[in-house]
Amino acid sequence: MKLEDVRVPPFLPDVPEVRSDILDYYFEAQRFDREIGELLDLLEERGMLEDTLVVMTSDNGMPFPRCKCNLYDYGTRMPLAVRWGSRVKGGRRVDDFIQFIDFAPTFLEAAGIPIPPEMTGRSFLDILLSGRSGRVDPGRDRAFTGLERHTVCRPGMVGYPRRAVRTERFLYIRNFHPERWPAGNPPAFYDVDPSPTKKYMLEHRRDPGVQRLFDLAFGKRPAQEIYDLEKDPFQVHNLAGDPAYAEAKKGLAGMVSSWMERIGDPRLGGDVEMWRRRPYTRRRARRKKPKKRSR
Repeated sequence: MKLEDVRVPPFLPDVPEVRSDILDYYFEAQRFDREIGELLDLLEERGMLEDTLVVMTSDNGMPFPRCKCNLYDYGTRMPLAVRWGSRVKGGRRVDDFIQFIDFAPTFLEAAGIPIPPEMTGRSFLDILLSGRSGRVDPGRDRAFTGLERHTVCRPGMVGYPRRAVRTERFLYIRNFHPERWPAGNPPAFYDVDPSPTKKYMLEHRRDPGVQRLFDLAFGKRPAQEIYDLEKDPFQVHNLAGDPAYAEAKKGLAGMVSSWMERIGDPRLGGDVEMWRRRPYTRRRARRKKPKKRSR
């Protein structure tokens, strides 16, 4: 792989340090792909491949500034590939919105197990079995995301609460505490993983070509954000103050409020302090050593 082949998203500085960092990320993706191939070969050797439902995805976006731990596409939009040789037609691309909470009911239905009524996810087995491409289920036209606390990087152990809705055309984000730092308090900004890219942006934050990008990744944000994905697929131009998008913003904000009401989100007039009170620990449970028996 070569530096000149890297696709640098426009919210990151296009410099050799960042390109090299992204190449390392490409390498990790290639290694994952290679090891998944080995697992598929193993299933095939054991005669289990065609009857195994294989789902490949990721748990978060790129560990780069304005990616992981954010509700922009580079933080929440994951790859998703599904294979079930004996039942699901391959070679298709489906545009329906799928969320992580949809996996559990899908697996249960595929196994012939009743889906508990308290599950809020929706099985997408019907989409897999449909044999169709493009938009299959008209009702899957949006996805909701949220984030409360990622790391303990602010006084009082508070997070940076936000909720969002992503449609085919727009991304809308509501930031409940715009007075806080979204990437964690300076100077460390601990909500952003350490990386050569982060190091470069911190060291060059005052450079003319970096300052705006630094503010996008680390600076404070307004209470509302809206992005027109047809014109701004990388979500760098917030249109919340543009009168031309007032109606779209109102409609998207209503979607988020309705969703929060439906799921009983504490952020809507509930016990919002519950998030801060929840313990944050990295300690792991340890097995107690058996007491020595006296002879």
